[in-house]
Amino acid sequence: MSSCQGEAGQDDYNPGRSQGSGDSHHHHHHHHGHDHDHDHDSEPALKNSLYGKIDIDHVRAFNEHEPNAAKRVFKAWDQRQDRTKYVESDCDEQLIIFVPFTGMVKLKSIWLLAGPGDAMPDKLKAFINTEDVDFDTVDDCQCTQEWDLVAGQNEAVEYGTRITKFNNVRNLTLYFPSNFGADVTRIQYIGFTGEWTELREAPLVTLYELKPNVSDHKVPGDEQRMHNNIF
Repeated sequence: MSSCQGEAGQDDYNPGRSQGSGDSHHHHHHHHGHDHDHDHDSEPALKNSLYGKIDIDHVRAFNEHEPNAAKRVFKAWDQRQDRTKYVESDCDEQLIIFVPFTGMVKLKSIWLLAGPGDAMPDKLKAFINTEDVDFDTVDDCQCTQEWDLVAGQNEAVEYGTRITKFNNVRNLTLYFPSNFGADVTRIQYIGFTGEWTELREAPLVTLYELKPNVSDHKVPGDEQRMHNNIF
């Protein structure tokens, strides 16, 4: 599938929406992430977590400083504060992370914990059901949804999706184009909440071209008649 499929128009998403409710925007100078109950927030993250449905072996990233480091940021909710496991960008602040799922996903929200400080990304763009988004193509394609990210967070922040755009997600590409001013970007936790459905493969039917085999259609007496005709 082309990297430009599943794209959203300007009216299909609200950049800056997070916490999965309302249309309020987060601005970088706000301390919005600290004035609500994180224990309450954790309930949907635990109940509807898609952590076990990520095909972690096939997660890959572009511009990661250490190979396969992006796989480490997909971890259980109770491990999200483990700052020893993170992915960091390499030659600049940009990161692209490709995330396949083991089935079909209805994605409701993305959880993110990054930083510290200015090493946290300030924007996120998501593309669904494409495997060919890289730095050569990412700027030419409309993303499915875009968010302005919250600065200065010490806890995972939830960013709600436009669910109608994320109903049948087989894979997700996350593009972090910039951060709050650091030379590199660091992310320590990415989580997803939503619903998972097992993919049911259609049975493989192989059609053979059958050629008649004379030996399979003999009737009693055939061999004797053939013998008499020859001699």
